[in-house]
Amino acid sequence: MHLSTLLDSAVRSAGDHEAVVYRGQRWSYREFADAARRAATVLREAGLRPGDRLAVMTYNTPAFLFAAFGAWYAGATLVPVNHKLRTGEVARQLSHCGARVAVVDAEIGERATAADAGTTWLVSHPDAEAPERPADAFEARIAAAEPFAGEPGTDGDIAQILYTSGTSGTPKGCVHTHRTITLTAAYTAAAIPLRRDERFLICMPVWHASPLNNWVMGTLLTRGTVVLQREYEPRGMLEAIQRERVTAMFAAPIALIAPTQAVADFASYDLSSVRAWIYGAGPLDADTARRLMKAYGSEDFHQVYGMSETGPVGASLPPAEQVAKAGAIGRGGMPGVELRVVRQDGADAGAGETGEIWLRSDTRMVGYLDDEEATAEVFAGDWYRSGDLGRVDEDGFVTVVDRMKDVIITGGENVASQEVEGALRGHPDILDVAVVGRPHPQWGETVVAVVVPREGAALDLDGVRAWLEPLIARYKVPRELVLRPDLPRTPSGKITKHVLRDELTR
Repeated sequence: MHLSTLLDSAVRSAGDHEAVVYRGQRWSYREFADAARRAATVLREAGLRPGDRLAVMTYNTPAFLFAAFGAWYAGATLVPVNHKLRTGEVARQLSHCGARVAVVDAEIGERATAADAGTTWLVSHPDAEAPERPADAFEARIAAAEPFAGEPGTDGDIAQILYTSGTSGTPKGCVHTHRTITLTAAYTAAAIPLRRDERFLICMPVWHASPLNNWVMGTLLTRGTVVLQREYEPRGMLEAIQRERVTAMFAAPIALIAPTQAVADFASYDLSSVRAWIYGAGPLDADTARRLMKAYGSEDFHQVYGMSETGPVGASLPPAEQVAKAGAIGRGGMPGVELRVVRQDGADAGAGETGEIWLRSDTRMVGYLDDEEATAEVFAGDWYRSGDLGRVDEDGFVTVVDRMKDVIITGGENVASQEVEGALRGHPDILDVAVVGRPHPQWGETVVAVVVPREGAALDLDGVRAWLEPLIARYKVPRELVLRPDLPRTPSGKITKHVLRDELTR
């Protein structure tokens, strides 16, 4: 199904039902589709043509959704952009995907528009009252435009390019069609499951694959209501749940832990409407799972596992297994997904054995944008090789024990270690460096820079962080600095990061 058809179908069956909520503003499915069609006209007038790429760099606001569906109505491809990126990072991404037009939130507009990528920028002012909005604001243009009347394309058209960090440190664009995204939404809706009366809180960044494709699209597919929290904040999350009677939400584990620690009157909030607390980007240990269940007054916790390359879909751990199988991602794949754990000899891993997690699903990406070599490396016939090492227990449950890729997941964000290393190597007092993740009870992992300083240099964490501040997004900046006289290496000269990880966990 083409994604514009998904929305049109929802209008026919649930036109007056509430589709999107943002800071007290509400759109029915009919109003949402109308705004998206008007956005398509605005985007076409800005120069976007069928097959072009539209970059969108905003917080969790209606502008993101209007722009996304506007692009799809106009026959273009959506490129979600991390709103935390610095100007240079934005420029590289836009240049790589060839974005012709981009939508950016006014609050981060200068940082984005300074990127010299030959892109036409449209600026969103989502929180300004209509009379106070600039005349050229994205929202003002939508209000003044006529609805786009074009016909939808096919489900095989390219719908999305999702950028993900890899072992090389260079972000790669996962190319998805309308069909792979629609199936991602359908398989997710079946796994939890999602219902027609769902009121789903989107508090994690909507430009991430899971909030967008699993939860926004899954909710719209089932005719539920998407509740947008502009940017995650612990108290704000609780307030949104209570005010909007949210029934389900998705977050990184730290986003569920933080309110219980940072909000003094946590117990005063009415969270009884939530029937599904969904988390991903890292597991919960048994003790933490118990504490959260007690704090939230619910045992309805679900873990989901997947990656941008597969939609994302993969595996899920249901509420009944949260404590007994704490740390596991599930047993087999979620609906629509086959999962294998493959040993080095190509055989399936048995109980007690470890191997690479392979996934097969119709949601799999077409490939990495303009990178046939990288695409070939992760495909094994119909299977996607995740790069994650999984251990199988006696009941068939799989636990991720390590990553073959040197990607650190901290607070739900992916950090490519080699990207951070590349930025640090420009520091005049650093002779050698390796960046690794140290396990962290709340963030999943924390970024650690292991550095060999130049002789006579006096390095400290504050100085290193200040050096990196203008170069990379803040979540990528190391939280710890370890000084060493040298780095452990193989005979061929490669750094043995597993040795560093072992040292950090002793």
